[in-house]
Amino acid sequence: MQNIVLISIGTMKHNVAGFLSLSLPEILHAQCRVIEEEIALDPFYSTDRKQYHSTEILRQLLPFAAGDEHHILGIMDKDIYIPILTFVFGEAQLGGKCALMSGHRLHQEFYGLPEDESLYMHRCEKEAVHELGHTLGLKHCQNFECVMRYSNSVADIDIKRNVFCPSCSEVLGIPSLW
Repeated sequence: MQNIVLISIGTMKHNVAGFLSLSLPEILHAQCRVIEEEIALDPFYSTDRKQYHSTEILRQLLPFAAGDEHHILGIMDKDIYIPILTFVFGEAQLGGKCALMSGHRLHQEFYGLPEDESLYMHRCEKEAVHELGHTLGLKHCQNFECVMRYSNSVADIDIKRNVFCPSCSEVLGIPSLW
């Protein structure tokens, strides 16, 4: 994989970008760095849904993907959606350069439970790897533990591992961490 650039969008409760900049290089076999950029979210807010349109935010990340080296991951803590779904944890360009993830529904507090920063960070890690996997051309995997398995809920995310299964690793041509 080429280099990964993490862009924090808006205010984050925890230093997710810092955590991911340390964990993603080992999982994805790529260098990772964090940059600070201002991306306006207001134009993409739906007052009807009280959520942000992820596809439109993803488009705002495209200019940062110039050149051949970078995969961009936008990280935010706002609730996001695509029109055909109630919500999404993230969105990515299949085989492209840009991905977006939201930690909003990954917090235990969203479900009325006590805060668990460690669990939150590991959910963010899984979502980041999942969305970046899409940018590398991977589709959803049928293996229940593979990070590329589709997730309808945080329970689905919690079941998954934070790495690619041997089959997905083989497609990517990277050593399996399974």
